[in-house]
Amino acid sequence: MKVSMFHLMPHRELPQDFEKRYSSVWVTPPWSELADPARVGQYYNWSLDELIYAAEVGFDGVCVNEHHQNAYGFMPSPNIMASVLSRETKDAAIVVMGSTLPTNPPQRVAEEYAMLDDISGGRLVAGMPLGSSCDVNWCYGIPPMEQRERFREAHDLIIEAWTRKDVFSFNGKYNQLRYVNTWPKPIQQPHPPIWVPGTGSKTTVDWVAERDYCYCFLSYFGSKFAKKNVDRYWERLDELGKDANPYRLGFLQLVLVAETDAKAEEEYFEHVKYFYEKSLHTPLHFFMAPGHVDHSSLVKAYRSGGYGIPADLAAQRKDWGFQEYIDNRFIVAGSPESVAHQLEDVVKTLNCGNLMALMQLGSMPHELTMKNIQLCAEEVLPKIRGIWDNEGWENHWWPQRAKRAEEAIPV
Repeated sequence: MKVSMFHLMPHRELPQDFEKRYSSVWVTPPWSELADPARVGQYYNWSLDELIYAAEVGFDGVCVNEHHQNAYGFMPSPNIMASVLSRETKDAAIVVMGSTLPTNPPQRVAEEYAMLDDISGGRLVAGMPLGSSCDVNWCYGIPPMEQRERFREAHDLIIEAWTRKDVFSFNGKYNQLRYVNTWPKPIQQPHPPIWVPGTGSKTTVDWVAERDYCYCFLSYFGSKFAKKNVDRYWERLDELGKDANPYRLGFLQLVLVAETDAKAEEEYFEHVKYFYEKSLHTPLHFFMAPGHVDHSSLVKAYRSGGYGIPADLAAQRKDWGFQEYIDNRFIVAGSPESVAHQLEDVVKTLNCGNLMALMQLGSMPHELTMKNIQLCAEEVLPKIRGIWDNEGWENHWWPQRAKRAEEAIPV
């Protein structure tokens, strides 16, 4: 199994009463009241140090992503972060869960992804997100009804830019280019592996399954709520006559490791509460502008009882203790033995071969994050890496040049 460290790069020091004073952490939080450029620079450097350290101590990959106008995770340009990681790491995959295709010029995405693949020596995983409604519709002003069209057209142009050997013209609805002649091209041929993030949309699931890409279910509500949506993906693959190779699926899981179960609660619970109460403090209308979810996905969700997340979930978890977050699989937390057992349950329940571990969340300080990374790499990863080894599956969705050392580096 492949395990990558995922990072949001959040605001780590929001006011204690943030969720009472401000209506949203996304789209409208006022920078002038909440952030200082010099301090934010420290956040970026901490985040880079944490990701580089994860690569050094044995994580298979490092993940960055794209979001805008928010304090929950603000890497507006994941490629800038990835360029540092490409240069400063040696054998980890560089997993870029951006650039968001509807909001970025596709020819520039093709060029910058190729640069990252070349700088890293062929270790790029090319994420191609449709993008959240918050980012695409509210922050960048793309009409929701255009979003999927723009996404598909951008994808087609990028693939042609990477794979065609001639200089060609592209005459799309949103991109009209007389000359497409992409310099550079990626090392990986015909192109880097493509991962497409999603949260359960039928249309996205179908599109990914039909193209043999890796579908990455990104959610902060754990494997219990994810299973219903992930099962739809496996059902669609079965309908298409494709195998149930676990490496077709990526999944994001919050992971918190300490010396003992009791120590985990002592060290991490305040940061878990910060994350769910402040970092995810966004009104529902920002998440789903009218038209963001297409008709077929709405019909499918309605007929199957929604996306598997109760409408009153925020109210349900308001009084949760640390153990309730674990029992509901929102977080995987505890001693190395407990975390390894919980993660094995998660990946086997979902049939997942590409796990993304969110090791820093919300207000977690740099030193505690580094400890979490170290304990996970040294005492958890060796216990779970071989979960799929005896089943004969091959990971076609991983850069072949991203070869992790056999042993985690002693610290």
